[in-house]
Amino acid sequence: MKFELDNYARNVSDDLLIEDLVVVAKKLNKNSITHDEYNREGKYSSSTYLRRFGSWFNALEKAGLQKTRTPANIPEEDLFRNIEEVWTKLGRQPRYQEIKTPLSKYSAGTYENRFGTWRKALEKFVSYINADKLDEEESTNDSPNEITSVDDTSGKTFKHKTKREISERLRFRILMRDGFTCKKCGRSPMKEMGVELHVDHITPWSKGGETLPENLETKCSRCNLGKGNAFNE
Repeated sequence: MKFELDNYARNVSDDLLIEDLVVVAKKLNKNSITHDEYNREGKYSSSTYLRRFGSWFNALEKAGLQKTRTPANIPEEDLFRNIEEVWTKLGRQPRYQEIKTPLSKYSAGTYENRFGTWRKALEKFVSYINADKLDEEESTNDSPNEITSVDDTSGKTFKHKTKREISERLRFRILMRDGFTCKKCGRSPMKEMGVELHVDHITPWSKGGETLPENLETKCSRCNLGKGNAFNE
């Protein structure tokens, strides 16, 4: 993405912004253009259009261009999972201009097309993560099947009220709670690129630990490697 002087862009009239959209479309010989295409060929930035017109859709409409389409068969959960992955890689809330390859599987335009704006997509994502049914999905108190584990070392059997698997939504909530930082060494993708974070049981599930927030914590792959079923030091 090219460098942009925000103050200059804010002084550009709506007519000039729309005019440049049309110029780029004609240059590419297309009746619609994407964010990435405009950012490569246009004078300004697609984020300028978002601030000025509210969405890329609105800008295209004012320019008399066709709206870019989002594949209708992308499940909403896949879109949310992608936000979760990008958020985790960055260790913070992703910005509009960061939603592109290779960091993101889908473009910012995909989210705009589905939800109206990037902000609305984030709001929907937060609602999904914080859904009230989360506890119902992860609790097995009402399950007719008893869940047990056997400690390989002592042979002791434990009865559980939760499943061993940590759901994606619970995992993300723990990462958020821990500030996307390893609780053992302090490593974080915000400080060091490429840090991979895991969510791990404090008291291992096989030793009677439950899959509940108070028994889960964030660890980087380096600290989590080789931990096995040992208790944390």
